[in-house]
Amino acid sequence: MFDIKQLSVSVGGKKVIRGLSLSLGDGEIHVVMGPNGAGKSTLAEALLGHPSLSVEGKIILDGEDITGMQTHERARKGLFLAFQHPEEIEGVTVSNFLRKAKSSDKSQDIDEMVSEHKELERNAEKLGMKKDIVKRELNVGFSGGEKKRMEMLQALSLSPKVVMLDEVDSGLDVDGLRLVAKALEEMKDGKRCFLLITHYPRILRYIKADYVHIMVDGRIVKTDHEKLAHDVEERGYAPYLEGEDA
Repeated sequence: MFDIKQLSVSVGGKKVIRGLSLSLGDGEIHVVMGPNGAGKSTLAEALLGHPSLSVEGKIILDGEDITGMQTHERARKGLFLAFQHPEEIEGVTVSNFLRKAKSSDKSQDIDEMVSEHKELERNAEKLGMKKDIVKRELNVGFSGGEKKRMEMLQALSLSPKVVMLDEVDSGLDVDGLRLVAKALEEMKDGKRCFLLITHYPRILRYIKADYVHIMVDGRIVKTDHEKLAHDVEERGYAPYLEGEDA
């Protein structure tokens, strides 16, 4: 269970998130949609503990208050964020990066390392990438679509409790989107929850969401099931910007 209670977030003294509350049950997929500037990416960064943000309210994971934890501590507790604009990291291969992330608190023998490397290659192929991509430097020279798939590869490898995806569908073609959606479905084991943040409802053509939330000006203004996303696709965000009860 992942609970966000009365979360308010300020950036440089300006309030961007205003008293937002969400509750994500194990096994659930929640989608947060909204126009540009609604605060969606700031929400994701706040949940992971970005140090530049001023946060009020509570963030609770499996009954534990993690609001005061630093980013790396939240990650170890099971939070994962696929970034909208992943960074390139020169000199660090994909396999070394993920091996260090998975084994930061324990030693590994050779057999474990070989087994994990093979699993990493299999997961890369599931996402439509060549298995030797894991030998390349992380995101260096990758296309936009490859970077998005690489974020999903990290999620598959790290097996977090809370999977947060910020604009996962941007930069992906239809085939890539289908593969990412399939990977998400495979991760649904009833033990983790998913928070998808997006501007467009494209990914919902390939994955079933339990709840869709419309975010405007740092607030959740409407919550419903998938039909809400279809309404946005037909009518846009104008009714919600105008305060109309759609």
